[in-house]
Amino acid sequence: MSRFPPHLLDFAAMNMLARCLSLFVLWGLVVGADAAERPPNVVIVFADDLGYADVGCYGGKIKTPHLDQMAAEGLRFTDFHVPAAVCSSSRASLLTGCYPQRVNILGALGPNSKVGISDDEQLIPEVLNAKGYASAIFGKWHLGDAPQFLPTKHGFDRYFGLPYSNDMWPGHPSRKNFPKLPLIEQDKVVELMPDQSQLTTWYTERAVQFIAEKKDQPFFLYVPHSMPHVPLFVSDKHKGKSEQGLYGDVIQEIDWSVGQIRAALAKHGLTENTLVIFTSDNGPWLNYGNHAGSAGPLREGKGTTWEGGQRVPMIACWPGQVPAGKTSDKFCTTMDFLPTVARLADAPLPQHKIDGYDITALLRDEPGAKSPYDVFYYYWLNGLDAIRSGDWKLHFPHGYQSLTGTPGKDGNPNGYSQQKTGLALYNLASDIGEQNNVAEQHPEIVERLTKLAEQAREDLGDAHHGKNGKGRRPAGKL
Repeated sequence: MSRFPPHLLDFAAMNMLARCLSLFVLWGLVVGADAAERPPNVVIVFADDLGYADVGCYGGKIKTPHLDQMAAEGLRFTDFHVPAAVCSSSRASLLTGCYPQRVNILGALGPNSKVGISDDEQLIPEVLNAKGYASAIFGKWHLGDAPQFLPTKHGFDRYFGLPYSNDMWPGHPSRKNFPKLPLIEQDKVVELMPDQSQLTTWYTERAVQFIAEKKDQPFFLYVPHSMPHVPLFVSDKHKGKSEQGLYGDVIQEIDWSVGQIRAALAKHGLTENTLVIFTSDNGPWLNYGNHAGSAGPLREGKGTTWEGGQRVPMIACWPGQVPAGKTSDKFCTTMDFLPTVARLADAPLPQHKIDGYDITALLRDEPGAKSPYDVFYYYWLNGLDAIRSGDWKLHFPHGYQSLTGTPGKDGNPNGYSQQKTGLALYNLASDIGEQNNVAEQHPEIVERLTKLAEQAREDLGDAHHGKNGKGRRPAGKL
């Protein structure tokens, strides 16, 4: 029997309830304040050699329901570019916010490379570390395979993937001197010659697990898929499921991966506080034929400074911040990711010069928002091939690879020849395929763009003119 009278029991119970409610309200205010102050998560999914027209919402025939849904819930860019149409250079630009010439990462670094990303460069995860972000990369790195160049030495907490392209192995169709392909976790090789049919699945599973583990703190998740770079591999769950053969199967598995990542964000209540971006490192490797993608209306593909090499799909989704179901024709690039993410996280920018811009206004599709680029430089390795200002693109005389013959089949390349262009001016607003050279009709524009190119040559160099560039920084060296 209780030692307290009934009316005192009622009073004690009510007092206890009031205390609990007060504590609950206080806890809610604290949690709410933390959530409001927490900077957004950032997820970047980076396909390899995926063409402009390989995604359904860009007119592609391959079914990509998850990417199409992402576009329906976000913003699709139609004039988005990478600063280089080749693997390592493109990745260096995304992570540093710089032209690859500025950081001296050119072409595609091979196994046992003596150069890699410099310790002096600040990559996106290093910029975000100041704000308490966790960071991970699951996929292809390609900024140097020596220990000092690996992701965990450049701001990433976790790494699992290939150190370079998946064709840099003994099974290459024309080069048999590559070593066995390594799969790396953190800074150790965990397997040689891994089952490539599982790569997309492995990367995705680790991304989903990382989201679950880091759901209570801000994070940066970078998923640079090894596919659809040749050789093509797909898991059994997607094999034979598309109507476009093995290439279509591979794209549909990447689409599945995006769906899994977004589902994980939704499961943990992170959708509203996560910016998700999907894009590609360059255009399609056309001479692989049925194992290559499509640039659609664009001219040429990977390895060229024509639009097919450097204009790629880009979809951004962030409910409540990025408007749903919109399309943007504003010019921007992967160099803009670093300064934009820094702005969103309220993190300081690197002290050295970067070339990208904060495109928050473009992502939010704010009224009057314009491209921040007055000029953009198209380089192939150390040569300035072309320059763009507004809708005008001027090609300087240069050689380039062109698919003029019968393309390869089933993993074997064929069909490229070396071609040359003279001075050629195109209006991309009316001629996206760069077919109608109007240089003779617009000599004043040719003159203006030619003068602008001198700024690039002084800053970043130009092998065509024998200039090295004063604004370049050295790559890392062994």
